[in-house]
Amino acid sequence: MTSAAGGSGQLWAISDLHIGYAENRALVEKMRPESDDDWILVAGDVAETVDDIRWALRTLADRFRRVVWAPGNHELWTHPKDRVTLRGVARYQHLVEMCRELGVTTPEDPYPVWHGAGGPAVVAPLFLLYDYSFLPAGCATKEEGLKYAHGTGVVCNDEFLLHPDPYPSREAWCRARVEETARRLADLPAGLPTVLVNHYPLDRHPTDVLWYPEFAMWCGTRLTADWHRRFRVDTMVYGHLHIPRTTWHEGVRFEEVSVGYPREWRQRQQPPGRLRRILPGEDDAR
Repeated sequence: MTSAAGGSGQLWAISDLHIGYAENRALVEKMRPESDDDWILVAGDVAETVDDIRWALRTLADRFRRVVWAPGNHELWTHPKDRVTLRGVARYQHLVEMCRELGVTTPEDPYPVWHGAGGPAVVAPLFLLYDYSFLPAGCATKEEGLKYAHGTGVVCNDEFLLHPDPYPSREAWCRARVEETARRLADLPAGLPTVLVNHYPLDRHPTDVLWYPEFAMWCGTRLTADWHRRFRVDTMVYGHLHIPRTTWHEGVRFEEVSVGYPREWRQRQQPPGRLRRILPGEDDAR
């Protein structure tokens, strides 16, 4: 864990930038901090190609005091348009090394401490994946869930593009990541609250509003259902669902910070690409 002064800055968050769309790339070009001490949390799905991911994170790193990144499923795709053909763990490690070159904090780095307004708090970017345990109603196994999803025509592209190599399955990779991450979080100082940043929500409740509930299978794992209590979470920052909103679960704030695709954000009243303030919260601004 590292410590870094936050000064008078604010802790912001965004996710699902999807800059492969020209409209979304333009949103990133316009993103600016409000002060030199601002941090930004990027909760995954920046883009599908390494070149695009590098451009977006470098752009933000040049402007914000610190950029904290947690990978989404799109970064982990081995996409046919990407010149980088690495798969699975090798691709993830490649992205981590790229982030370190840019000065971007990753899930493999010591967790920084936010000392700005609303702090101190440990900011922990996570990489946990999913294990198909958010099953559709009436399904008892992954196989039943996938069969049901294929029947509805709602199947995540991860099934074709996100490879778990060298793990035998995505759920096996997920279990390994959950075990390793839980050990690190358990070692944090007991007196500090945490801001956990993960592409997927730690609890299933945010998926209850999905138009296609079968998509929840690709949205997290039941293994983290108690982490918001277990690890003293102030705010759980996530994306993936493309449903930006604030919910409260057992007294803990869950903040979905997606931009989403142009066809989605054009229908919202709020302007697209709006950064969400995580700290200070509404009750502790000072």
